[in-house]
Amino acid sequence: MIQLIVLDVDGTMTDGKITYDSNGVESKSFDVKDGLAIAAWTKQFGLKVAIITGRESSIVEKRAVELGITHLYQKCHNKDEVLENILKEENLTWKNVAAIGDDINDLKMLKKAYLSFCPSDAVELIQKNVKKVCEKSGGNGAVREMIEYILKQQGNEDKLQAIWQ
Repeated sequence: MIQLIVLDVDGTMTDGKITYDSNGVESKSFDVKDGLAIAAWTKQFGLKVAIITGRESSIVEKRAVELGITHLYQKCHNKDEVLENILKEENLTWKNVAAIGDDINDLKMLKKAYLSFCPSDAVELIQKNVKKVCEKSGGNGAVREMIEYILKQQGNEDKLQAIWQ
C-alpha cells in the first residue's frame, strides 16, 4: 500500500518556469487542484507527503507549510538517498512509495519507487522509465492525477468521490 508520495517541484508541482522580477524576487505558480488533492491525501486519508527538490526557494517552503507537508528537502542532489532517510524515519519501505518527477535528477528515485509517475511534459528519458505518464502537464494537475490514480488503485474511489463533492 502506498503511504508516502514524493513530489518534485519545478516541472511537477509547477510548470517548470522560474520568474524573477526586476528586484530578483522569484515567483512560481502552483495548481490549486493539486493542492486540494495533496491536502486530501494527508488530512482525509492520513497519509504522508514529502517534497524533495534540487533547488531552494522560500516559496516552496511557504507552499509546504500551507499544505501541511512536514518532509521538505531542498537543494538535494541525491534524491533517492534523502528518500531512503525518510523511509527509515517513517518505518516504511520502497513498496510504500509513489513518486513523481520530470527530469534526469529524479531518475534514480523514480526507478526505486514502487509506483512512479511523470507529467506529460517530462523529458523523454523520464517518460520511458516511469510506470505511468500522466495526461496532465507539470503545474497543471499532474500531481492530482497521480493522487487520484493511487487512491483508486487502493480501493478508495468512493471516499475520494465524497471528498470532491
